[in-house]
Amino acid sequence: MQHRTNVAAVSLIAFAIAAAPGFADEKSASESGGAYVLGHTLKRIDGSEQPLADYKGRVVLIVNVASKCGYTPQYAGLQSLYESKKADGLVILGMPANNFGNQEPGTDAEISEFCTSKYSVTFPMFSKISVKGDDAHPLYKQMTGLPGPLGGEVKWNFEKFLVDRTGNVIAHFGSRTRPDDKEMLDLIDKALAQK
Repeated sequence: MQHRTNVAAVSLIAFAIAAAPGFADEKSASESGGAYVLGHTLKRIDGSEQPLADYKGRVVLIVNVASKCGYTPQYAGLQSLYESKKADGLVILGMPANNFGNQEPGTDAEISEFCTSKYSVTFPMFSKISVKGDDAHPLYKQMTGLPGPLGGEVKWNFEKFLVDRTGNVIAHFGSRTRPDDKEMLDLIDKALAQK
């Protein structure tokens, strides 16, 4: 549950952002070490299929969420962040998961109702998945399999993977990193500035 970004991570992120033009397609991204993560299709919480490639060109924050966690109030901050930066190109993807302490036991319909009624969530929410272990979704297997500090096992709910406009992971933040964390916001703004 620790904050995962450090000085080495910031250097890696600066390199990734500076090198972004070289990562303009999936081939070059995969050659760069597999940091391109928008090649997956997931089911939205309403049951529709969503190719993540549709988000290429935007900055994406992927968050594993849960309804009965001590960090669940982060939904409010995530929604506020989404509203303040979506016009600039930020999208937040909520990935409900029940991997930690049985804190997301509900059905997709129950999760959707909870998010909209309690936190007025309007950012894209997805069908419940696993984010660790043998049954982890391929998206999470790929993200957690990246070399540190970008990758590493998801240890709790509300961890955050930041993906740049080319579809490459550029940062990984632990659960304690709030949606208004200055370091994370600075990195989001830098990524949004890359056109």
